[in-house]
Amino acid sequence: MKAIHQLSTFQNILKQYSQNEPLHRFLATYYRQNKQMGSKDRRTASRLIYNYFRLGKALVNEPIEERLIVAEFLCNTETNDFIAHFKPNWNQLVPLPLKEKINLVKAEYPDFNLADVFPFQNYISDKVDQEAFYQSFFIQPDLFIRMQRGQDNRIINQLKVADIKFTQVGPQTLAFTNSTNLDQVLTDKGIYEVQDLSSQKACTYFKPQKWDKWWDCCAASGGKSLYLHDEEPTVKLLVSDNRASILENLKERFSLARITNYQRKVLDLTLNQALFLHDYEFDGIILDAPCSGSGTWGRTPEMITQTEEYKIKFYTELQRKIALNVVKYLKVGKPLIYITCSVFKAENEEQVEWLCKQFNLVVESQELITGYNYKADTLFVARLIK
Repeated sequence: MKAIHQLSTFQNILKQYSQNEPLHRFLATYYRQNKQMGSKDRRTASRLIYNYFRLGKALVNEPIEERLIVAEFLCNTETNDFIAHFKPNWNQLVPLPLKEKINLVKAEYPDFNLADVFPFQNYISDKVDQEAFYQSFFIQPDLFIRMQRGQDNRIINQLKVADIKFTQVGPQTLAFTNSTNLDQVLTDKGIYEVQDLSSQKACTYFKPQKWDKWWDCCAASGGKSLYLHDEEPTVKLLVSDNRASILENLKERFSLARITNYQRKVLDLTLNQALFLHDYEFDGIILDAPCSGSGTWGRTPEMITQTEEYKIKFYTELQRKIALNVVKYLKVGKPLIYITCSVFKAENEEQVEWLCKQFNLVVESQELITGYNYKADTLFVARLIK
């Protein structure tokens, strides 16, 4: 009966979800409207709906219930009541390695094709190991934090006292299971930031010098600017975004990190900025460009089926519009750090070729950071010298 109730709840959520907003936001509203659901029920419902979307467009001709069972089998590593009820012959096989489970699914569902999980094969960068990338959608990404310099011992001791499991993956970086709640343990704000491991790796391309002037032009809530300042506290920063509410979040994060030497501007970078930036020159520009986000869909798997092919062209053109209004403010001999969280070559390698031809830039280094190998996002970064 428990599994039947879980299926009914899943079906109700899927029916009500219009797929025109992030799934996590919809679920938060749904749970507020259904307060009779306990915390365990909410966790189970969230697991089922997210796992369902992780299947992408594989087995689209099968009934929804069948697809959900397959997704649950592939995504879980421990037996559970749902699989035990609906597919008892698979339940004891759940702990098997993912490749073996995929073969079992293929044997029972001949139409199953791993490549259908991510239906944009023709657009993917040549640097991507496609099989490993597709398989990663059945694995929940980790939660990563970057510890402020000098705070690592303090943070690690607090986590050990609270018996919170973690893995140290770098001098300032810790990894946790995605469901870990750190707010109740690490109560001192500003001594760490939640930042994906691949994002942290992209930030190593900054290489700022003392007293440099840098512009984080699509700053959002400021994660990369915080990294930049932690690496070189003397840097003078301009941070901008086209959303005032996002920059308010940035202001709060900067305050907690005790960063005061910066300017903040709401700018629409699809337009000429001569009126606002006519006398500005920068020693470094971070262009963390708006993109498809395809390298992060392991965290937002609903995007696999919500994204249409035309969006790739839309973001490619948007990136170029922004670059035209940004690169002119970069000093000669200085770096443009171009970043996306995309796996599409049109937004990455091909875009770098266009940037170099358009603005007389030279590639100093570039990398597709393949986060699917370590439960992280996949990002692209290029350090381009003017």
